[in-house]
Amino acid sequence: MAKAKKSAEKKSSQSDSQSSGKSKKISNSKVTLSVEDAKRLYREMVLIRRFEEKAGQLYGMGLIGGFCHLYIGQEAVATGVKAVQQPQDTVVTAYRNHGHVLLYGVDAKDVMSELTGREAGCSRGKGGSMHMFGQADGFYGGHGIVGAQVSLGTGLGFAHKYNNDNGVCIAYMGDGAADQGQVAESYNMASLWKLPVLYIIENNQYSMGTSTKRHAAGEFYCRGEGFNVPGEQVDGMDVEAVMAATEQALSFVRDGNGPYILEINTYRYRGHSMSDPAKYRTKDEVSSFKDGRDPITKMKNILINDLNVKEEDVKAIDKEIKGIVNEAAQFAQDAPEPDDSELWTDVLVPVEENA
Repeated sequence: MAKAKKSAEKKSSQSDSQSSGKSKKISNSKVTLSVEDAKRLYREMVLIRRFEEKAGQLYGMGLIGGFCHLYIGQEAVATGVKAVQQPQDTVVTAYRNHGHVLLYGVDAKDVMSELTGREAGCSRGKGGSMHMFGQADGFYGGHGIVGAQVSLGTGLGFAHKYNNDNGVCIAYMGDGAADQGQVAESYNMASLWKLPVLYIIENNQYSMGTSTKRHAAGEFYCRGEGFNVPGEQVDGMDVEAVMAATEQALSFVRDGNGPYILEINTYRYRGHSMSDPAKYRTKDEVSSFKDGRDPITKMKNILINDLNVKEEDVKAIDKEIKGIVNEAAQFAQDAPEPDDSELWTDVLVPVEENA
């Protein structure tokens, strides 16, 4: 796996800062990617992008009901983090979770079927967009209650420490969830007990329709300093930067130093959910990210311009992903809905009489 490029002096300086609970403004480290690493990252980000675009289409057709939160624009975050974590690590996230589920090995057909409420869905059609689970190793699902997954992730960190398995829990939250009181409580407990938790704040600049400047005082990555939890910011539109910063943060946590906060600055191109017209931001603002900082375009340029991958090879990946997504969408429309008897399953634990 690609390793972050940093000098021994910089690493020592960072370690001193982290150990003291002080935060730094932004991580400027990069990784060195092989051609195969770069192709894999590109493929994973394109899969998320095309899947979410298709989900938006099915929602517009009335085939997906309820809430539906798309990850378009934020693909480099989950992709970069997943690339450098270890097999024993666990992950828990919020309700903008389709991309995470795909990365952790759940088939696109199963994810799309969950969105359309079919029995073949990864949560058997009962969770929908906001509550994706499945048979993915170490993935503990998406959660609909804002901030609740942070407390659950802290508990997973406790389990790692109790079992002494050298694992770290990666607990995602949005910038809106970062304002929740239970997040501060989690920082406090994790710091006191030196729990192996990496708290990742996916700062996409808006909590629903409210910008971070209007709902959040101070800087998110500094909020752990009062609990002796260090943090840093990183550019979430650059998958290489996300990988480097996450690799360093995981190493710090895995070495027994306690929790760490990584604020990953990103941007969602669509509204908060499919019902949000996102009129609270200008077209120029959105275009500045889509046209100038798009993570997929950036990786495509790296493949072609820096790693000398032929453009037709990149197009072959695009074509493969298009086929996977179209097949998943058709499968999700044709699959049967859960039987009426499923209404009562997975609700109560059966108890034998006279047990």
